[in-house]
Amino acid sequence: MLVEDFKDKRITVMGLGLNGGGVGIARFLSSAGAKVVMTDLKPEEELGPSLAELEDLKNIEFVLGRHRLEDFTEADMVIKNPSVRWDNGYVSAALEKNVPVEMDSSLFFKLCKNPIIGVTGTRGKTTTASLIYEILKTAGKKPVKVGIGRVSVLDKLNELEDDSIIVFELSSWRLSALGRHKLSPQIAVITNIYPDHLNYYESMDGYVADKKNIFLNQSENDACVLNYDDSVVRGFGKETAAGTVMVSVREKLKGPSVFIDCGHIFINDGKEDSDAFPVLEISGIDLKGSHNLSNILAAVAASRWMGIDAESIKKAISGFAGLPYRLEFVREIDGVSYYDDTAATSPEGAIAGINSFSEKIILIAGGSDKNLDMANLAKEICEKTKAVVLLKGAATDKIIIAMRNNGYRQDFVIVDSMEEAVSEARKLAVSGEVVLLSPGSASFGLFKNEFDRGDKFKESVRNLR
Repeated sequence: MLVEDFKDKRITVMGLGLNGGGVGIARFLSSAGAKVVMTDLKPEEELGPSLAELEDLKNIEFVLGRHRLEDFTEADMVIKNPSVRWDNGYVSAALEKNVPVEMDSSLFFKLCKNPIIGVTGTRGKTTTASLIYEILKTAGKKPVKVGIGRVSVLDKLNELEDDSIIVFELSSWRLSALGRHKLSPQIAVITNIYPDHLNYYESMDGYVADKKNIFLNQSENDACVLNYDDSVVRGFGKETAAGTVMVSVREKLKGPSVFIDCGHIFINDGKEDSDAFPVLEISGIDLKGSHNLSNILAAVAASRWMGIDAESIKKAISGFAGLPYRLEFVREIDGVSYYDDTAATSPEGAIAGINSFSEKIILIAGGSDKNLDMANLAKEICEKTKAVVLLKGAATDKIIIAMRNNGYRQDFVIVDSMEEAVSEARKLAVSGEVVLLSPGSASFGLFKNEFDRGDKFKESVRNLR
């Protein structure tokens, strides 16, 4: 596929939204000379910020507050929003008429001629992808981040040079499109698999099936980095045609692998065990959270199999302290440290956040429900936190029930704003303790998204006097 192929084509973009993805797709298609129909069920008044970013475009028609069937059945192409299911009535109607349905991820893969390192997993994919990017950059390569953060995917095509290397964070939704078009990256990285997005998928089987698309269309010349410590991910090694590279924080592995032994990260290039060599000491890593060790190993493995030298790997990891919204230190006031871990949108994420501290924790948690089991999170709250402040939502109701089933007898407060949550947490905390926002739940209802939730937390903390 070439960018020129879009010229004069009638392309329907399903979902403008407010997070920038729809805007980026529209601008890309417009610049390519396509006739764009932007359709969204939200009315015009709700989409004001996104519409303002597109007001300079001439070759775009807006259909807001509704969808029109003809925009799907009579188009040359449909590009759907990630949150829209493939069995949606309008998407199905397009497919029945043999109208190609794409997502930004599948278009990027078709248009990009550069090597792609794809990273997925329930937890840790952003950190892992960012680490790979930093290692490649330190080694003097020309990496380009795609899908990491709130940046349009297709805009990144304009940044590519002949020798650029793509580091693409791939959600299960974006991988669903790759699977339909038989696409996989040259290097695939899978950090872990936990239950997630079960408000979208009918079962874990559907979620796992989409995740597997990252390697199902790889060739024997490609590489697949797998977390040996995750039994589901470890099993993927039997299903990929690519060469596998296992990583483990628990086991000294044979064959191509990266593992921890005697307080050091070791690389085994796949020869004899005696050829495994240390890269750096664990004590020299600044990135907070023991769960991040697996992410670091995965980044080391992907970088090494791209031919990166050990010294560049060591230098990049040693200087990497973390990312916004992920155990991000915000401020200390009255001896209390405040951390933003809003990216923990699943129970396992919040559990990892809680276990990253030895100090007593006042936890801010809860929110909207993704149809996930809250029993394990409730158990951690009962055993490892001093107190909890809960953000109103359906997931919060499940957390409360699970906490009571675990014998939680302390008082807790339910709030409907972040300002109130921070205020209540401050009342409960004393010097030497931690206030941690690690919700274990989705953000919708009280916030636009998890980033808005984190921003409001940081603003409320910085406003404390």
